[in-house]
Amino acid sequence: MGQFELDGHEVVDRDVKATGNGAHVYVPKRWLGEDVKVVRVSDRGSDDE
Repeated sequence: MGQFELDGHEVVDRDVKATGNGAHVYVPKRWLGEDVKVVRVSDRGSDDE
């Protein structure tokens, strides 16, 4: 696993949910219009995208 350093204001820990042909993560509504980063921290051994 790589190591990353990010400066930010708030962190949420969420599960990714299936939607259509992709997936999504819910974040607080007050984050609308904000710049965010998503980091995958687990690896189930699959390279599927």
